[in-house]
Amino acid sequence: MMDFFWCTAQNPIIQTKFTADPAPMVYHDTVFLYTSHDEDDAFGFKMKDWLLYTSTDMVNWTDHGTVASLQNFKWVNTDNGAWAPQCIERNGKFYLYCPVPNGLGIGVLVGDSPYGPFKDPIGKPLIKNSSDDIDPTVMIDDDGQAYLYWGNPNLYYVKLNEDMISYSGEVVKDSSMAKIKGKPDPYHYQEGPWAYKRNGHYYMAYASTCCPEGIGYAMSDSPKGPWVYKGMIMDGDKRSSGNHPGIIDFKGQPYVFGFNYEIMKRTFSKHSERRSVCIEKLIYNADGTIQKLPFWSTAGVPQVGTLDPYKKVEAETIANSEGMKTMQQTEWERDQPYNRGKKIADRIVVSSINNGDYIKVKGIDFSTGATSVQASVAAIYGGKIEVRKDKVDGPVIATIVVNASGEGDIWKTVSARVTAIKGIHDVYFVFKGNKDLFYFDWWQFNK
Repeated sequence: MMDFFWCTAQNPIIQTKFTADPAPMVYHDTVFLYTSHDEDDAFGFKMKDWLLYTSTDMVNWTDHGTVASLQNFKWVNTDNGAWAPQCIERNGKFYLYCPVPNGLGIGVLVGDSPYGPFKDPIGKPLIKNSSDDIDPTVMIDDDGQAYLYWGNPNLYYVKLNEDMISYSGEVVKDSSMAKIKGKPDPYHYQEGPWAYKRNGHYYMAYASTCCPEGIGYAMSDSPKGPWVYKGMIMDGDKRSSGNHPGIIDFKGQPYVFGFNYEIMKRTFSKHSERRSVCIEKLIYNADGTIQKLPFWSTAGVPQVGTLDPYKKVEAETIANSEGMKTMQQTEWERDQPYNRGKKIADRIVVSSINNGDYIKVKGIDFSTGATSVQASVAAIYGGKIEVRKDKVDGPVIATIVVNASGEGDIWKTVSARVTAIKGIHDVYFVFKGNKDLFYFDWWQFNK
């Protein structure tokens, strides 16, 4: 088990998978965080799909699994190269812009929901301009005109049509941030642009200076530039060779997302491309410029809101964790153990649960109290869930016993009594047993 220092950490915000290239989108009262995904055995870039996480409080993040993959594009002939995406909503539809490998360009997928499913509406690249065609970012201006930007090592843009799957006019190579031989380059633009508008100012944040990469930014009075370099949001740091910004405002607070290699470095001595998304609060000055941040903290950001324990909560809703993974699992109808019939549903579950692993859920509002807790589990070897208050070694408020039934991966709801708890608390689900204890789908407290 990790020491208490890591038990209190909130960065990186995802611990069950390796994630990079964060693309946050605010829709209604929820942050939808689309990420690229480094495989567990990656040394170089081994990236096959794009993942989705959501949060309503910036601290507890729910894993929704794979939202799209390179297989969504029938014209793509490889399963590696699912690099930095971005999603945006327009007129009730959701557009996911994805770079595709081997010089094939930038594709677009469309869904009726931010959760997907996403489909390729044009069957070909939206952008096929040059070998620079990676890292798309999209912005819709106040007049309704949408712009798509991209590029490494140069920055390009086009005007998107209202349908968001075609464009008008020529591809424009930005000249204000271009590298010119023999002239100073204050921008140090590398890749990973993130375009947005805030309080009348246009911003272009990007991975700056290599290597290590930090996050720089420029501002303009027009979405077409020229861009004026304003400084660094975060300097590069030897602890992270790369970076990739995603910037939003949520519930009145500005945030910047990026990534580091912290989780990889805990268990692997050599550098590999197994990255982990982090988040910090931004601070804007009165003139719209941004104050420089230190490198990604371990503390992360404060919680905005609380979590309701009296509604069913997915077990893959996590503020911090140790040891587990998450996976998609299919539930089948059965007339007897191991006899599979019709598929009932696909679900995301917590897996690879072993002795001493834990899930931390932050800021649960118990109001006047709880009398019991339920959990949906499928036993492997069985074990216990110690529900602890405020710390990983805090008071035990419930102990849920999960017996190995010998019935295979059968989902059951088990429960336990809860001792006195009131008000707002962090809760740790601490797992006890030998190995491969069970799968964990959801939990719920009862008044």
